[in-house]
This record gives sequence, structure tokens and C-alpha cells, in this order.
Amino acid sequence: MTTEIVGTDAGDARITWHRAEKARLVLAAGHGAGGGVEARDLQALARTLPALGVTVALVEQPWRVAGKKVAPAPKTLDVGWRGVWPTLAKPGVPVISAGRSAGARVACRTAVELGAHAVLALSFPLHPPGKPEKSRAEELLGAGVPTLVVQGGNDPFGKPAEFPKGDFELVEVAYGDHGFAVPKRAETSQERALEVITEGVAKWVGSLG
Repeated sequence: MTTEIVGTDAGDARITWHRAEKARLVLAAGHGAGGGVEARDLQALARTLPALGVTVALVEQPWRVAGKKVAPAPKTLDVGWRGVWPTLAKPGVPVISAGRSAGARVACRTAVELGAHAVLALSFPLHPPGKPEKSRAEELLGAGVPTLVVQGGNDPFGKPAEFPKGDFELVEVAYGDHGFAVPKRAETSQERALEVITEGVAKWVGSLG
């Protein structure tokens, strides 16, 4: 594991690299608006994918590196993501643009522009909690590249059944909330929930040309 600071027009971002020995892909993952790269799903992917030939690059947006507690506007997040992309692409293999929550929206919005190989959307915030009329489906449907959504079955930002039909695949994490946390009374364990995520992503990544 190595880290590097990358200057962007939105400030300094930080990349933590979890490198595969012979990488055929890079999966670059951004975090959400309320947390960082320590999120359980991002860490699970960083632990498991390198053994499958996928380097995982966890990207901390400039606002997070600067110690701020509130994420800036979506346009500023896009600026930060664009700024790190040349570094993410430097290994010379296709890059999957990934992210959780707000980071998933960034990945979808910028995929075609940046030449992403595919998009992985973890906990895509389809709408604000309790406001299904304020849909962000257009961002997801407009990604323009092969896309996988991994969504908690009890995510207040959009349950799997709420997603529109479209050109994307979806893996449901039963009982999971927006952070893929599973209640102790659930019929599945937290460990199994993370396995559903890593197994689903691994299968999808293996299907990409």
C-alpha cells in the first residue's frame, strides 16, 4: 500500500494504492459526502481485488484531504476527480471509475469524458431520503459505459426496486443500509454482506472485456 498527493484545480487529492502484482485493470474509487475511504465496502474491495489482477486506487477528494467536514458542490467534486485521472491512468491499463454515494454520482457524470472503461456505483443515491420525486436516475442512465450498481436492500437513498430499468447491472445487498450496515437481527451477517459486495464486483469485473 502506497499513498501519493495529486494536485488538482480543487486542491490536493490523495490516492492510496493497493496494487495487484500483474494488474489488468485499475479500479479507482471515490468516497461519499459524509465519509472517507475507510468505508467498509471500499476497504473490502481493496483487500480482495488485487489478488484478482485489479489494482485498487482509493481516492480522497481535496475537501477531505483539507480536513473539511462538508463536501462541496457536485461540480467541484467533478473537478477533483478529473484532476486525479491522469495519475490513475498512468499504469497504462483500463480504469474503472468507481465511487460510493456522491462518489458514484461523480463516476457516472464523468465516465465518458474521461474515457473510463466501466463504472462501479456503490450505494448510488437515487434520491434524497424521503424524496423519491427528486430522482438522480439521469446521471446513472447517462454513464455511457458498462455499469454495475451495488445497493443495500434497505437504502433510504433508493432501494433496489426503485431503480428504473436501464443499461446497467444491479447487485442487492440484503438488509443493507446506505453504508451497507446490516442489523444484528437480520438473517444475514455483516461479514456475508461484504462478501456479497466483493463477490458481485469480482464476477462483474471478470466479465469486462
